[in-house]
Amino acid sequence: MRMNLKKLIINSLFLAVGVVLNQITPPILFGMKPDFSLAMLFIIILLNDDYKTCISTGVVAGLLAAAVTTFPGGQLPNIIDRIVTTSLVFIALRPFKDKINDKIHMIITTIVGTIISGSVFLGSALIIVGLPASFKALFITVVLPATIINAIVGTIIFVAVKKSMRVVFRQ
Repeated sequence: MRMNLKKLIINSLFLAVGVVLNQITPPILFGMKPDFSLAMLFIIILLNDDYKTCISTGVVAGLLAAAVTTFPGGQLPNIIDRIVTTSLVFIALRPFKDKINDKIHMIITTIVGTIISGSVFLGSALIIVGLPASFKALFITVVLPATIINAIVGTIIFVAVKKSMRVVFRQ
């Protein structure tokens, strides 16, 4: 399936909004902060049916996250994290796409996806550059709060996006 221009523009806007939200969000602990670009990535995954679009968006999201990371040496872990997270979320949650309510699907996607993302990021950062605190401490103090925040914010944004898309794309 070809990625059309409208999808490309919408996906780009979501990624841009995620990066802006990421930049204005203050750090929580150890200089780390919730990653709203993940919520936007999950919205893109839910709105797109083809893997090629999602994985290319995941790569771009990884590059953007790498460009703006505040984690010392976090560039490569961010890229790894986004690619792995996009693949796993797309594959694992795709069978449920039409079986559950969109809001519930978004909540599940953001919770599962943020936990996967945080784990992959921390694990790869641990191996590549080391962590400023233990994996467990960072998981509990950064990943779990980010999971809750992403689930709430991501769902609110997703509902708004779905409503606006119905209005804009009415034919």
